[in-house]
Amino acid sequence: MAGVEPGPVAPKVVGPQPGPQMTFLSSAADIAIYGGSAGGGKTWALLMEPLRHVAVQGFGAVFFRRSTVQVRNEGGLWDESEKLYPLIGASPKEHVLEWKFPSGSSVSFAHLEHDKTVLNWQGSQIPLICFDELTHFSAKQFWYMVSRNRSMCGVRPYIRATCNPDADSWVAEFISWWIDQDTGLAIPERGGVLRWFIRIGDKIIWADRPEELAHYTAPDENGEDKPIPPKSVTFIPAKLSDNRALMAADPGYMANLMSLPTVERERLLGGNWKIRPAAGLLFQRGWCQIVDAVPAGVRWMRGWDLAATPKTDGNDPDGTAGTKVGKLPDGRYIIGHHVKDFLSPAGVEKLIKNTAEQDGSDVEISLPQDPGQAGKAQVANLIKLLSGYTARATPESGDKVTRFSPFSAQAEAGNVLVLRGPWNEDWFTSLEGFPEADHDDDADSTSRAFNALLSGPIEAMVFLTKRHRT
Repeated sequence: MAGVEPGPVAPKVVGPQPGPQMTFLSSAADIAIYGGSAGGGKTWALLMEPLRHVAVQGFGAVFFRRSTVQVRNEGGLWDESEKLYPLIGASPKEHVLEWKFPSGSSVSFAHLEHDKTVLNWQGSQIPLICFDELTHFSAKQFWYMVSRNRSMCGVRPYIRATCNPDADSWVAEFISWWIDQDTGLAIPERGGVLRWFIRIGDKIIWADRPEELAHYTAPDENGEDKPIPPKSVTFIPAKLSDNRALMAADPGYMANLMSLPTVERERLLGGNWKIRPAAGLLFQRGWCQIVDAVPAGVRWMRGWDLAATPKTDGNDPDGTAGTKVGKLPDGRYIIGHHVKDFLSPAGVEKLIKNTAEQDGSDVEISLPQDPGQAGKAQVANLIKLLSGYTARATPESGDKVTRFSPFSAQAEAGNVLVLRGPWNEDWFTSLEGFPEADHDDDADSTSRAFNALLSGPIEAMVFLTKRHRT
């Protein structure tokens, strides 16, 4: 109310939650990696790390994400820092993604989008380097930035990182001592335990104690052999249940993770570092109900995967595959038809045109557009051929497994019906072998149709070829 002096406001207490977050923030390791399930409180733990030093004049910390877009994403690093750093008196410089503290210390956010981007940091001295989602960075980027981890402000230089599991990342090998190699899960009693290493060339030599590495030497600037100083590392696993604040604020988040496809659920909820997409993990025929009739009110989409090479006696290419997927009024999905053949370019055009005539004009069509002029020309010819039908072409986005995952999740949840037909067995077998099988055309055409359905009805857009009606 105007004219009324505000009363005293109690200061907001900011601190880590008991458990892994506290362990991470109290670690003495030169390099500490905090990872595991999604929702484990990793971002806030990372953002709190510099606060212990912001009163030190000359201190600086840099947070890295792979791209600037990731830094600025809603709920990402910059977004969350705006909730935290003003409480300590920091002032933002959003145009350069930097916070300045009263002492003159700074915390900034940057990207390493390409391997060569690290060269922008030549000559830098960064007392604290923080990597958000370490598995998104290459080993080359990480080890180069380790060389920039230097300090003249009195704060011992160190590195902190967060990540989710990725079996194919270099990080999986780097932290393998902390992970049960049979189950892929973190070994609880090793969480937070320090190990020591030296790196000679690209080889990492590990030890349980630093003195075990004392006999490894290298010439100093005077040419004298001196022991190579070891660095300490630890890994601290976290899971969603460790983040009590998030569980209380958003109890539905657990359900969101539970609804993910098997592989992503094991990674992001279970914290599994060994899980990979494999035959039978992304699709099983037992997840689907076979029906003899199509329910009323279905909206249809036919997705195509186009073969690049005709089949001959000397090769085994993918075929041209088209899958017809429908969305039911109750939110479930139905696979209404699938076709696949190995044809010449002219044969492909005939197959697509004949299939469209059999489907009818109410079935929308989604085609892949390959990059480059040849891909554009092919699509232009097909769109012209499909005059009278609602069709569009879009480039592929993301890898094949990522594109297939939304359909996989719905199938595993029991939300996919399959219309009985002679094509069933081949389609089931192909999808159950994805992504390990030699061919992925059936999976690609299925995910294209499904994802196009999720995008909503095709209306006025490029490549729209709906017949003019009077």
